[in-house]
Amino acid sequence: MTVMVSMPPATTERCRQLLSCWRRDLQLNLREQGLLRGELSLLDRQLQRLEQRVLRIAVFGRVGVGKSSLINALVGQQLLETDVAHGSTRRQKAVTCPLKLTGLRRVELIDTPGIDEIDAAGRTRLATRVAMGVDLVLLVIDSDLTRCDHDALETLKASGKPVRLVLNRSDRWPEHELPQLLASIRSRLHRDFSLTAVAAAPRRPVLDAEGIVRSTTAPAQVSPLKHQLVDQLDREGELLLALQSLRQADRFQQQRQQLRLQQHRRSAQGLIGRYAATKATAVAVNPLMALDLAGGLACDTGLVLQLCQLYDMPLTPSTTRQLLQQLSGQNALLGGVQLGLGLLKQLLLVLVPVSGGASLAPAAPVALAQAALAVHASRRTGELVARQLLQVRGGEPGALLKRLEQGDPLVRHWMQRWQGRPQPNWQPLLP
Repeated sequence: MTVMVSMPPATTERCRQLLSCWRRDLQLNLREQGLLRGELSLLDRQLQRLEQRVLRIAVFGRVGVGKSSLINALVGQQLLETDVAHGSTRRQKAVTCPLKLTGLRRVELIDTPGIDEIDAAGRTRLATRVAMGVDLVLLVIDSDLTRCDHDALETLKASGKPVRLVLNRSDRWPEHELPQLLASIRSRLHRDFSLTAVAAAPRRPVLDAEGIVRSTTAPAQVSPLKHQLVDQLDREGELLLALQSLRQADRFQQQRQQLRLQQHRRSAQGLIGRYAATKATAVAVNPLMALDLAGGLACDTGLVLQLCQLYDMPLTPSTTRQLLQQLSGQNALLGGVQLGLGLLKQLLLVLVPVSGGASLAPAAPVALAQAALAVHASRRTGELVARQLLQVRGGEPGALLKRLEQGDPLVRHWMQRWQGRPQPNWQPLLP
């Protein structure tokens, strides 16, 4: 009898399955639907490309560096208009690249407008927008790195997109100068960026019938770049497409959480204030230390549950464990102070018959100190809950990203390269 052992699905298939279920179950309220419409549309297009196995490569760079010519050379046809006098691309254009790759059905090359025709802020927005809709970027230059090129590299790096740097028009440089130029460019690059020299539309001198030297087109010299792309995309193209889809879904989830925190911040502050007042009153008037601790625990538990309900973000088991660990550490510190104050208050109350009531006077400031400490603990608990709700990743894209990073060396390689991206500042949204 043969026993069939079911193998776990491949990384890309796991990504597809989870994202399909997550998107199907995603429920947005009317406010979220309105404010996140653009981001959701962008995400849906990415998920559609994941289902269809369509990978997109943006060809990015300054005006006139030969982006359209490079695409024509990689495709092997003159599909895009080129103009040696100025940049001829005014909006994004997509061209299918005839590459036969494992796991991918189609690769699209996206021609983009020149980045140096707009101001610095506009260039950053353009680079971010282009990067959001693609899985890989070819940044094209035709000389040593300019400030504009460097800024684009930094923006693309922050977006977490894989970038290949392409030096076009390498035929214009003498053979003895080209290695020096490449070395100069590499010296200014982060080690994660690769650099390839090509000549997408080279020209060579010829003598015409009248003996006049003229230039004529020569065969494109893009084979090294094409081979590198085929090698990279054959090995990890489908994985890159899946990871970019997961990261975009995770980014959307964070935007949704940010919106909910912003929307409910005032309500959360009021809720925390009510629990803090209740806890402070109970601790101040209650003479028994054991009841102080039990009442405080009950208030904290109620506050956690109410905040989860307010934000409509249930805590997952892992998030609950992390929250309990943080609350335990907080309560151990504050509990020690509260314990000392409780013992002092009980002692003063016990001494009332002996002191003729004189010990009641110092007991009042102790009770007030306990109340103030209870208020601080409640506010701190509310902030910890809000922070943990930001990390809710149960069966969501972020959770799978973390699991894949732990178990797949190739995923870990890419995730480590993306760790340097800036993180959002959640502090203003916390209650």
